[in-house]
Parts: sequence; structure tokens; C-alpha cells
Amino acid sequence: MKRDERQQEIMDLLVAQGEVELDALAERFAVSRMTIHRDLDELESAGVLRKIRGGATIRSGTQFESDFRIRERQDAPAKAAMAAAALRLVEPGMSVLVNDGSMAATLADALVARRPLTIITNNAAVLERLRGEAGITLIALGGVYSAKFNAYLGKITEDTLAQLHADIAFISTPALAGLEVFHMDDAVVRAKRAMMDASAMRCLLVNHTRFGHAALHRLAALAEFDHIITDTAPDAQARAALARAGLTLTLADRLDPDT
Repeated sequence: MKRDERQQEIMDLLVAQGEVELDALAERFAVSRMTIHRDLDELESAGVLRKIRGGATIRSGTQFESDFRIRERQDAPAKAAMAAAALRLVEPGMSVLVNDGSMAATLADALVARRPLTIITNNAAVLERLRGEAGITLIALGGVYSAKFNAYLGKITEDTLAQLHADIAFISTPALAGLEVFHMDDAVVRAKRAMMDASAMRCLLVNHTRFGHAALHRLAALAEFDHIITDTAPDAQARAALARAGLTLTLADRLDPDT
């Protein structure tokens, strides 16, 4: 098996399992531990995974978020459910801000059902999916392209957002601890923050597995969002914290799909 094929299969295993062991990989591919070490080093340098003792993981850490190419292949049912719930907040004629992330890319597919819309985004996947759609006015936010996040980031992005005002912003996050929202990357935080500041209404989209996890950079307090949508109920501790704060959590799997 060629190196590229082996590394692609390692990525496939990570998508399916979340974590892999070095010894198991060496046995699976009939190669030395050193060869697997080199594979993992190369994939880590590309931002695809995070090496841990005895193996590798794509699970988020305080300073690590997996590559967009990994994230877009994960949790499809959860993303679809959250996108359907988010769509209930959108009416034809609205201007909609969509941030980076694979969850937001899924949302883009759903938004065409509410056309005509003006969609403003720094998400390259959203731009690709919607660029040929009739009834969609697409505003692309410029900036420095990040392959890891498949998005445009930086001062140009932020300055452009300062000149705009949208009806609603959809913001996704990989980390939520207590009553605060976090992200691993400073440039991503600044872009998300600028979107929040440029919008009349703010909606947070967060997978239930991301509750109880902090990251390096604080994005916002949960109370700054008008709506918080997740796919299914997080653990009891997270639900209790939200209830004490008087915050409402929308559970996508409990919504009637026909309404």
C-alpha cells in the first residue's frame, strides 16, 4: 500500500472511531511503528489529527480542532437535524450571516428552501454550494484563506463585517463550558465575534457532545445568543446550568419535522 493510501485509510479510521492506536495501525498495515509515527507526524502537520501517547485523535483539545476535511464527514444526522431547527428562524427576504464550519455548510443546503435570501459568509463550502442557486444573493467575505477551517479569516474579513448588518447570524462552536462559548483559534474567534456584532439576532449551533469542553479562546457568554440549538439533550449538569441561568435550549431531535 502506498503512503498516501495508508494515510487516507488512517483518516477514514479516525472519522469512524475518533481515536487510533499506533500499535494497532502498525499491525493493520504490516509496517513498522516508525512508519506509522511518520504518517501521524505528517497528518498532524497538515492539521488533520492530534498525536497523543500511543496513537492519535481527532477529538478537540483546548488548542486543537480537527481539519475541515475530517469534520465535514462526521455527525451528518446531527447536523441535518440542527439545520432543520435553524431553518425555522429564517424567513424569505432576510439577510443571513453564516460562519465557518461543517455544521454551517450543512445549513447552507437547507437555506435554499427560504429563498429569496441574502447570505453573507466566509465559509468556502457555503460559497461553493450556493453560488449557482437562483434567489440567493451571495456576499463573500474576503480575507486570508485557511485550509484547516475552509474559510476566509483575518482583518479584511472583520473590516468587511463592520460595514454590514444582517437579520440573523448562525454561529457554530466546538466547545461550550458552563455558560461560556469557546474556540481554539484566535482568528476564527475574531471573525465569529464580528458576525455577532453585525447581526440583529444570534443563533448558536452546537453538537451536544461539545458541552462541558473549554478551549483556549473565549468567544462569548451563552446569554449573548437569542437562540441555542443542539441536536439532542446534553448531560444533566449542562441542562441544569442552563435552567438556572434562565436560558432555553432547543433540542432538534424533539421538534416535529412537519412544523
